[in-house]
Amino acid sequence: MADYVLIDGDQVIYNPTFGAATVVVLPGSLKASGPASLNGKKLCIDGDEQSAAVQGCMYTTASHSIPGTGKLEVSKLAGDQVATKTNSGSTKVMLVGSTFTAAFSVQSPAQQPTAAGPVPDPAPRYSGTGSFVTTNIKLKGT
Repeated sequence: MADYVLIDGDQVIYNPTFGAATVVVLPGSLKASGPASLNGKKLCIDGDEQSAAVQGCMYTTASHSIPGTGKLEVSKLAGDQVATKTNSGSTKVMLVGSTFTAAFSVQSPAQQPTAAGPVPDPAPRYSGTGSFVTTNIKLKGT
């Protein structure tokens, strides 16, 4: 089924729930590298999702109420987010699709307050989801 092709500058929206962690999400944006363009903006191709990482997002967990920070990134696109037929150059274009798998990598762990002093969150990474929002309302790919 046809869906809108993602273009340079399109938004990446991360959902705030990452398993046990709640992240104060900030939107990311895609940096397109495809050779083809639409209205002067390059098309996003498979692999451009790596450009959507967002550093310095705060997070907490139910047991670690002192916020920590980390990085949000797309870890795996859904099957409907990469075209099967439409290419830019020799690479498949990215489509809006459904939801991707996202990762939150802890950079500075959240802390659990205790009488003996704060205890850091032991988890190095959390898994969540996100989606894309495009400004393209003309070009669809399959």
